[in-house]
Amino acid sequence: MDFLDVSHSTFLITMSCIVAVIAGFTGLSLTRNLSSKPMFQKQASVALASIALGGGIWAMHFVSMLGLQMPILFYYDAAITLVSALSAILIVGAALILLHFAERTPLVITAAGTIVGAGILVMHYIGMAGLELCRAIYSVPTVIASSIVAIGLCILAIWIAYGHRTNRNILLGTLCFAVAVASVHFLAMAGTSFVAEPVLAEFGPSISNETLALGVVFFSFVIFGACLWVSVTYLVDSTPAATPPTANAPAPRLQVPCERDGNRLFVPASDVLFVRADGHYTQVYTTTGHLFCTWPITEATKRLLPEGFLQSHRSYLVNPAHVARFERAKDKGRCFFDGDNVPPAPVSRSKLKPIQDALSV
Repeated sequence: MDFLDVSHSTFLITMSCIVAVIAGFTGLSLTRNLSSKPMFQKQASVALASIALGGGIWAMHFVSMLGLQMPILFYYDAAITLVSALSAILIVGAALILLHFAERTPLVITAAGTIVGAGILVMHYIGMAGLELCRAIYSVPTVIASSIVAIGLCILAIWIAYGHRTNRNILLGTLCFAVAVASVHFLAMAGTSFVAEPVLAEFGPSISNETLALGVVFFSFVIFGACLWVSVTYLVDSTPAATPPTANAPAPRLQVPCERDGNRLFVPASDVLFVRADGHYTQVYTTTGHLFCTWPITEATKRLLPEGFLQSHRSYLVNPAHVARFERAKDKGRCFFDGDNVPPAPVSRSKLKPIQDALSV
């Protein structure tokens, strides 16, 4: 089997890496602060982020492929090339749906990273299948290595970007995503050889490198424009300024933002029995059950202690107005609440005396 001599354009390789960074930044930025948005806006943002991330994977691949130079003329199958783009967008979209419409547990975050990694791999190998007048021959070790790198780096990127949604983590997650996309492509290409195929495939119409370049350049400019658009949100404060209460108007009651089945709920702090830490988030307990809250326990502590809540444990905040019974067991204790199936909140040794004093027990 005679393999073709290939070379790559350094300029286009560099541009493909830049496209991966811009796509990652745009997609991850579009999903910032979605928990406070209406359902339609949340769905639209997830859809746009899917296009930015999945389309960015596709654009990065084909910007790099435009720099592939071989001693023969070759084309791309237009239908397969389109399928590769749609596959990446849909697979990344499935991951974002998990992250934004399901409870964001460690298992969900890991599963989403795995799905994104699979999307990169699927896009790459479907895109390579669209080559005409030449055929890619893969090395099994590099296929395995690229698969491990894709999934591992994407899990890391999603954990960084979604483990705690800060601007700094989004930027770090962007870099991990870009490295994952670029590493998979170049690692897979390093173990790929090409042989000439004399017959054109007939799955779809053929497009040349020049025609493909027009589509890739157009989509890349769209991503760059979207990047500029979302960058503005980092320069302005998206939190509406609070209106100070007037002399005749009472101060607004604190509302705890919660989620259930993808719906945003606001629970008055006075109705909360207690709050429990749950990883980077919290669970808010009321008389009717418990709800997921995006606040970490540190944020909940800062907001709820001024409302009269007590910290009974490093992972628990209790509302003394709803404590129905207190039990002490040696140097620890438990606070019990009214309501069906409401679990007690533990009281640690260091918090025992302050809790007893506050409850006057």
